[in-house]
Amino acid sequence: MTTRPATTQPRPALASLALEVTDLGRAATWYADTFGLVPTRRTATECAFDVGGTEFVLRRPDSVPRGGLHTHFAFETPAREYPAWRARFPDAPEIDFGSFRSLYLEDADGHAPEIGGTAPDGTGAGLVGVFEVVLEVANVDLASDCWSALGFSAVDRGDERRRVRMRGPAGADRQFDVELWEPQLGLADARGGVHVDLAVRVHEPAAVADHAYGDLPSVTAQESPDGSVELYDPDGHHLVLVPAGDEDGGETDR
Repeated sequence: MTTRPATTQPRPALASLALEVTDLGRAATWYADTFGLVPTRRTATECAFDVGGTEFVLRRPDSVPRGGLHTHFAFETPAREYPAWRARFPDAPEIDFGSFRSLYLEDADGHAPEIGGTAPDGTGAGLVGVFEVVLEVANVDLASDCWSALGFSAVDRGDERRRVRMRGPAGADRQFDVELWEPQLGLADARGGVHVDLAVRVHEPAAVADHAYGDLPSVTAQESPDGSVELYDPDGHHLVLVPAGDEDGGETDR
């Protein structure tokens, strides 16, 4: 399977996701060979792929921001294509969520990519987006308050595990889920990522950042001339809020 950038979907709210890897060549080859991803840019420290409009970045530690460590995240594929992925990885752990199924893999750096058959048919071929990112947090309640102020709403909470699943941002055509986990092992022994680097498209980034983090002295938000806002949240995750742009779907560069 070869994954091409999806062209039939609106621009995703998740602009980018970056993970830290120890051997960039090995990691880039594994993601290309395993998922059919095609590199869009390559430097001495980074390799990036376009996954349905989300820039998925592998980053060798060299400076800040670093990429996430042992991060669980989920690629989406059209439901009709999921059986082919399952046949390709017959020994991978699989979870049936009722409305869709997912399989779980692990790369050499301890990241846990999931493939879920969540995308509607007709949205592209192969992997057409990233629909979930899991972040490790010290306190679910405090972290969920911040993400709620960013425009995300809780859609599921753990009964036995301290975790919450939130979806957003509100009003986005292609929302994504962020799961906030206190330290734990989740499904298929996956873990929430530490110091994850992600960018989210929102309207009025400066106002949204102030609403979510303005009362927290430990958080310093820096606004760029392009209107994006960069900050480290209280759990050490690097978050960039980029302008959602006009409804015509024009790209906003990070």
